[in-house]
Amino acid sequence: MILAARAGGYDFGYDITHGGPVRDLLFILAGLVVLVLFIVAARFIAHFTGEQLRKRQVRSDVVVLGRRAATALVILLGLFAALGLAVQSANITLFGLLLATIIAALGVQDLLKDYVSGYYVLLEHHVRVGDRISFDSNTGVVTEIRLRVTLLKSDEGDVVVVPNSELFTKPLRIHGVTPEQEAKKAPPA
Repeated sequence: MILAARAGGYDFGYDITHGGPVRDLLFILAGLVVLVLFIVAARFIAHFTGEQLRKRQVRSDVVVLGRRAATALVILLGLFAALGLAVQSANITLFGLLLATIIAALGVQDLLKDYVSGYYVLLEHHVRVGDRISFDSNTGVVTEIRLRVTLLKSDEGDVVVVPNSELFTKPLRIHGVTPEQEAKKAPPA
């Protein structure tokens, strides 16, 4: 329904339906509302992120960094969404989503590489718990193989946390068991 104005008056209905300045102002206001909603959501997401990091007993400075990164990411997405709505172009919103996706992909690239490598380390059984291995300058006995990392106990008693991508991509020496060591492991007859 188009609202008709008095003769000689401004026709808001026509303006809204045909793209006049009032319509543009409404889109700008809608964009501001969207931005405010994203800012409020950023606070909740930052709080949730901080709580999850605290549950994992992460250092307090890393918790603060994680909260700030989550806040910045959500506000940046909100800025692109609000700007796209205000100028009535989905291209800006899509560009923002694409940019956020690229940044996130680059950020988790090493993490994903560790998980995929861990899957293959667990699947192929080249390295097993109890094996003595050497690579780069690290030598130790494998105490645990997880999906992302492998734990070694060095000769000095230190625990060495090795990303599985290191085990998968670098030359690795698995030390064999000598007959003397095998005799020590065997139960007495």
